[in-house]
Amino acid sequence: MHKMRDKITEVTTRITNAALSANRNPAEITLLAVSKRQTEQKIAAAHAAGLRDFGENYLQEASTKIKRLQLSDTRWHFIGPIQSNKTRAIAEQFDWVHSVDRLKIAQRLSEQRGQSTPLNLCLQINIDDESNKAGVRPDEAESLALKIAALPNICLRGLMVIPLNPTTAASEDCPFMRTRLLFERLKTLPQLANMDTLSMGMSADIETAIAQGATIVRVGTALFGDRD
Repeated sequence: MHKMRDKITEVTTRITNAALSANRNPAEITLLAVSKRQTEQKIAAAHAAGLRDFGENYLQEASTKIKRLQLSDTRWHFIGPIQSNKTRAIAEQFDWVHSVDRLKIAQRLSEQRGQSTPLNLCLQINIDDESNKAGVRPDEAESLALKIAALPNICLRGLMVIPLNPTTAASEDCPFMRTRLLFERLKTLPQLANMDTLSMGMSADIETAIAQGATIVRVGTALFGDRD
């Protein structure tokens, strides 16, 4: 438990320092603990130490954890690729979905959300136009975002991005900066004015992501250590 608290303190200190350096309020930034391939014991320890947001990539693994852990006051985020036949379980079990990049997936999540609270969505952007990576192209994001925002039972909160190479995130052609500029342009549209989330940045590039406006940083190894 003490080791987990120390890890959380290390990461939250990085977040706080990065936010203050960017003249931002650290309270605006959520630490999302990426718990895929981590044990239930580690997740329970992180929850006991104060974390409330957990991210999972694999539905079957996540469903087992959610049901067995039964953690109160917890927000589960789905951050992995989404297959059409998995949308019902995702819509029913999760609070957030960060990896929406097709209208069909958003429509199915909307139809299958059986709870009174809307499902929070982020549109995944393929910011570096990688042929083998999920995500909508930046030049197609506006059209897709407007269609998704009109659907019931879901709330389009913002954008998610996984840059090609985190080590280049501080370059002049920073993918986080390009994502922020896209986000700011989309927010000028009346239908998207309520978007408030930029899900970007991981263990290696928290500081650069926060400097460019990240509101959710997704951190795994820095909190939990190596995956099982």
